[in-house]
Amino acid sequence: MEAVIPFVVTALCVWGLFKKINIFDSFVEGAKEGMATVKFIAPTMIALLAAVGTLRASGVLDRLSELIQPLCERLGFPSELVPMALLRPVSGSGATALMTGIFEHSGPDSFAGRCASVVAGSTETTFYAVTMYYGAAGIRRIRHTLISALTADFTAVVVSVLTVGLLMGI
Repeated sequence: MEAVIPFVVTALCVWGLFKKINIFDSFVEGAKEGMATVKFIAPTMIALLAAVGTLRASGVLDRLSELIQPLCERLGFPSELVPMALLRPVSGSGATALMTGIFEHSGPDSFAGRCASVVAGSTETTFYAVTMYYGAAGIRRIRHTLISALTADFTAVVVSVLTVGLLMGI
């Protein structure tokens, strides 16, 4: 399995030699295009990372979680999952850190731990994906995409909890 990438690179070089393509010039041209893409996307990524840092440091996420948790507890939704569900569309690494906290506090085989695992696998870092893909394509109007993607994330969280509850007999 470790030899797959070297094999593919070697095969491409052999194919390029067979087709009489200047491999080094093609590589340099591809690297230039990659740098142009990075130059185009970097400001958007910096802004997104700054916004995520501000959101996490400001305590807004904690306050929003505190407001939602009583309703979630009445509905049978694990209250430990609320901060993760709110952070997941914004930050994958932040959501993973919260999931690790759920594992440490409740256990990975608990209802909350299993729900956190399924939520992590069935939701997307929506703001990151929209920023990257739409930024690279130069698309500025994201309203309908964002609403649809956040609705899909919400649906994934609800269905994850329902499915885990059904499978665990809760």
